[in-house]
Amino acid sequence: MQYTQNYESPLGRVLLASDGESLTGLWFDGQKYFGSTLTGQHEQKALPVFGETVRWLDIYFGGQEPDFTPPLSMQQSSSFRREVWEIMLAIPFGQTMTYGAIAAELARQRGIDKISAHAVGGAVSHNPISIIIPCHRVVGTNGSLTGYAGGIDKKVQLLTLEKADMSRLFVPKKGTAL
Repeated sequence: MQYTQNYESPLGRVLLASDGESLTGLWFDGQKYFGSTLTGQHEQKALPVFGETVRWLDIYFGGQEPDFTPPLSMQQSSSFRREVWEIMLAIPFGQTMTYGAIAAELARQRGIDKISAHAVGGAVSHNPISIIIPCHRVVGTNGSLTGYAGGIDKKVQLLTLEKADMSRLFVPKKGTAL
């Protein structure tokens, strides 16, 4: 059985999903791939993991870096995506990393020469646990704020909340982020 709970964030409503033990999804209402890990059967229920996640989100939206991570489950996806998401989990609060840098790190971990930054982009965009697995911290090599499933406006707001250095970053005039 899968379970859900809503959270009212300063940036809009968020849906949390769980398998009963771990967080399996966190999406802004209406974002691309909304509810991607949910099956047809799920029910709203108060769970300890939701309590931990709400506490994490309250700290985060209060402008602070949480010193814990709620239990996460990324089992509903491929090993490639999980590897990319593990790298994203290591991006420090208030900092950014490029798709190319993630690809280079993943290639290094796998002991190979190269992995496509485009393939990494696909994995980043399908991240089902937004904010906690910080896909908003991933930017284009040229500083473009591109590719956030929650919308470019939310990506900017999240990076601003984290006091990230936005001086070299820009909103693209066209592309997938708009």
